[in-house]
Amino acid sequence: MRKYNKYKILNFLILAAILWATNLNSQTLNDYLGIATQNNPEIKAAYSEFEAALQKAPQVSSLPDPSLTMSAFGRMIETRVGAQEARFSLMQMFPWFGTLEAKKNAANLMAEATFQNYLDSKNEVFLMVKKSYAEIYEINKMIRLEEKNLEILDNYRELALSKFKNGKGAMVDVVRIDIKRNESATNIQLLKDQNQPLQIEFNSLLNRELDAFINIPESLSIVENNVHVERDSLFNSNPKLIRLDKKLLSLEAEKEAERKEGYPMIGLGLDYSIISKRDVPGLEMNGQDAIMPMLSVTLPIFRKKYNAKQKEVDFMMQATTFEKQAIKNKLKTNYSMANYNVSKAKTLKELYVKQTESTQQAISLLIAAYSNSGSDFEEILRMNQDLLMLQTATVTAHKNQFIAQSNIDYLISKQE
Repeated sequence: MRKYNKYKILNFLILAAILWATNLNSQTLNDYLGIATQNNPEIKAAYSEFEAALQKAPQVSSLPDPSLTMSAFGRMIETRVGAQEARFSLMQMFPWFGTLEAKKNAANLMAEATFQNYLDSKNEVFLMVKKSYAEIYEINKMIRLEEKNLEILDNYRELALSKFKNGKGAMVDVVRIDIKRNESATNIQLLKDQNQPLQIEFNSLLNRELDAFINIPESLSIVENNVHVERDSLFNSNPKLIRLDKKLLSLEAEKEAERKEGYPMIGLGLDYSIISKRDVPGLEMNGQDAIMPMLSVTLPIFRKKYNAKQKEVDFMMQATTFEKQAIKNKLKTNYSMANYNVSKAKTLKELYVKQTESTQQAISLLIAAYSNSGSDFEEILRMNQDLLMLQTATVTAHKNQFIAQSNIDYLISKQE
């Protein structure tokens, strides 16, 4: 029975390991973006700032603390109905009507602006994750192409060696292939060395173990957005602009609060005095404590500070408006450039695909001619090198198109 249980536990652990490995191998880019959302410290810091901003409204919308004054008389103050032993005064100040509500609105709107900053930070991290993912994809595809090229060179070597043995080829052809093979093997090693820091960068963005496995697909999926820069609503979802809109609304509410701050504050209070009895028979209200309601009003007669506060808010609103226009202009410029990069990458990909097909046909013809006559082997190697360059250039163009499209998604805030 114990042996059976051991085997059962062992099988369970093996199955769990298989499922875990399968899950790692099936992770997609969207899965990695989800991990970044949960783990990336920049995103978490921006969200903590939003949480902190939410705590501002309860602070500014609360009444001032009431004041309590207590007085005890060492030497009794005599009144008609008795000596005054102690005095208690309680006062609560009330800002002008609507002041606290305006401050609360300003704080809440600023918290909403901070939330947009969090969304923008998340979108920026998403863009960095996508760029890093695309770089790793490019390196891995180039490694595979170099490895495939090395296999092709091995086949060429066997062909050249066979032609030499049959007396129809030169040994120099074999030497030329060996040179190319060494070059290809070195390129593979360099690409693998380059892949390591890229993986470290990617895992750092996800804030996980630097050597964690990264699943790279056979191809990068590109979904284009058919929108035009002339449309006024193009960047309506961009958190940078929404943040500034919320900030402007917050400043307007703050200006209203500052205006109301220049009005009087009203204080309501109560004064309570403890009176001791006098040794006077038949004295009306003898020793009765005194209760006196109080009303206090502040006099905001020094207007410079209130006027300066409102002017300060006006200048901040003006600066925010200019900042919004500058960001919008920059978004349009970046969007136009990203669109150009997408179009350029697509055009180059089409060109490289056509040239690759033509180069493969030419190589096939050259190999057939070499098999018959044993000539033009150097041209075969040159064309094969051109083919490799076209294939790697196609991969790079595809990567560039993916990054440019990801940049467009970031600018118009189309994120997964």
